[in-house]
Amino acid sequence: MTAQDMALAQRLADAAGEVIRPLFRGNWQAEEKEDFSAVTEADRAAEAAMRAILEVERPHHGIIGEEYGITREGASHSWVLDPIDGTQSFVAGRPIFGTLIALVQDGFPIIGVIDQPILGERWVGVIGQGTTFNGKPVSTRRCRSLEGASVATTSPHAFAESEVDAYLRVVAKAYPKRPYPVYGGDCYNYGLLASGHLDVVIESGLKLHDYAALVPVVEGAGGMMSDWQGNPLDADSDGTVLALGEPARLEDVLEAMSGADASHSHDH
Repeated sequence: MTAQDMALAQRLADAAGEVIRPLFRGNWQAEEKEDFSAVTEADRAAEAAMRAILEVERPHHGIIGEEYGITREGASHSWVLDPIDGTQSFVAGRPIFGTLIALVQDGFPIIGVIDQPILGERWVGVIGQGTTFNGKPVSTRRCRSLEGASVATTSPHAFAESEVDAYLRVVAKAYPKRPYPVYGGDCYNYGLLASGHLDVVIESGLKLHDYAALVPVVEGAGGMMSDWQGNPLDADSDGTVLALGEPARLEDVLEAMSGADASHSHDH
């Protein structure tokens, strides 16, 4: 992994943004994929723009993209692309979606970019280096207890039935008086966590292109990411994702999720 790879990742984000910006709040056509998420012209055109650059600059690297699948499967280095993470926000005209770009080596993310092309906001994370936001260093905030922590997820409807209770138990611990978790945001929440504005993000059902770029950004800012068992995320993870600004809170969150300490906390 080189400084050239970092510069290339940013060029990819620039190229995607140039395609996406004119179409935001525009009169583009959306269509339904099998999973009923709207896929827009912007999604496809942005990924195609990034792939065109990679085919020239890194012809031996793999590409794993949300829209166009896998190129050169099995390559030790692969670029993982999600041109518009947060399609629903994009369709609704909310500038809290993002373009996600990761370089993954042997299954582990080593470079990650979260780019919000409408607001001109970009988080860049590189394993072993500090995360930057628009070129300036950022860090997560300390969080001394789960009570009072700010918790975010894109939508409670995204959880499987068996997962809802685990999420709600964390919310109950974080907001003992009134539940005010943050909803909406997709990848944007992880950038906010890296910059010290959120404490915990909990999600499930994510694919590699949804989480690969997030890991270097969050961890380079002093946070941590794992699955719901506390294991590091890689290409084979199960799609459950936790992001913590304060790694010391991991046990508290896992304990709350499992219900280990919940036996007296609510009536049945």
